[in-house]
Amino acid sequence: MTQPALGRPTPPFRADHVGSLLRPAALREARDRHARGLIDAAELRAAEDAAVVEAVRAQEEIGLRSATDGEFRRASWHMDFIYQLGGISRAQDEIQVTFHNERGDISFTPAALQVTGRIGLEHTIFADAFSFLRDTVATATPKLTIPSPSMVHYRGGQAAIDRSVYPDPAEFWSDLSAAYAEQIRRLGELGCAYLQLDDTSLAYLNDPRQRAMLQERGENSTDLHKRYISQINAALAGRPEGMRVTTHLCRGNFRSSWVAEGGYDFVAEELFGTLGVDGFFLEFDDARSGGFAPLRFVPPGKQVVLGLVTTKRGALESKDDLKRRIDEASRYVPLEQLCLAPQCGFSSTLEGNRLSHDEQFAKLRLIVETAAEVWG
Repeated sequence: MTQPALGRPTPPFRADHVGSLLRPAALREARDRHARGLIDAAELRAAEDAAVVEAVRAQEEIGLRSATDGEFRRASWHMDFIYQLGGISRAQDEIQVTFHNERGDISFTPAALQVTGRIGLEHTIFADAFSFLRDTVATATPKLTIPSPSMVHYRGGQAAIDRSVYPDPAEFWSDLSAAYAEQIRRLGELGCAYLQLDDTSLAYLNDPRQRAMLQERGENSTDLHKRYISQINAALAGRPEGMRVTTHLCRGNFRSSWVAEGGYDFVAEELFGTLGVDGFFLEFDDARSGGFAPLRFVPPGKQVVLGLVTTKRGALESKDDLKRRIDEASRYVPLEQLCLAPQCGFSSTLEGNRLSHDEQFAKLRLIVETAAEVWG
């Protein structure tokens, strides 16, 4: 492989990671004690703070140039954010989602949402969490992850939107993007220079079964990805100068299981060609993620963070295999536009994936070492 210029001064970095980390035992215990009323919110916050400090130091010590708070203050990667948007509330109904793994299927019943008022931003979501992370990092760039605007719609669709509030769907989309745009502006004021929009919808839409499900509920599944891309672009139109924004596309991540399958072919041309982000974190850890050919649509100036290291199993990948796959991807995207990361977070929900803390950090260390050998 031809060696590009050494390092990258801005995110995404050659060795990076998606965001969530396995919750430490002490933090899990503190959350349990708080739920049972045995400790108050301040005591839980102190436990979270201590866990974040330790996680940040661990990320920096292995050589990562970005650091997250592991999403330690959340129960869920997306709903903890979405429920804080004005106009959105928990629905009484529950949604049954089937996840798949090598052993069989498992069911997950996430809380549903409903849009009962005009969507707006009532406060800066995750402001305190980001500020603590910003003040904790020593050498790394603090990275914040939030769900993309698409996630507000994909779960329930038009049926979850009160028609008396939004008789015209265009107003819903306009308000949603405006709320996100204001959130992003405020994050910039707090010093956030690395923001990631996590999105399962644009990955799910590659799966024909997901498109059929959406069609059955009355959505135009053929063009829905174009709508989602348009809304994200509207949210990013006025982003603060100097803020680097990436997106992570995932096919589901719960207790080492997934929901959707299929390569990026269905959305690739519009996604890579028109989504206004600086980089794409993409799953490529096994056959269900498809091949690298869709990357031919990635234009110059965009980074692709190859998710070649799985977070769903503890077994460590070999450097030679990772280098071979990076070489394969470079047939479609120049090597200087590629980076390396895990395929997803390690703990998108409190439960976490089926691997140990030591295995988690061994994988992150492998990514740092491999990236150094490939890019210098």
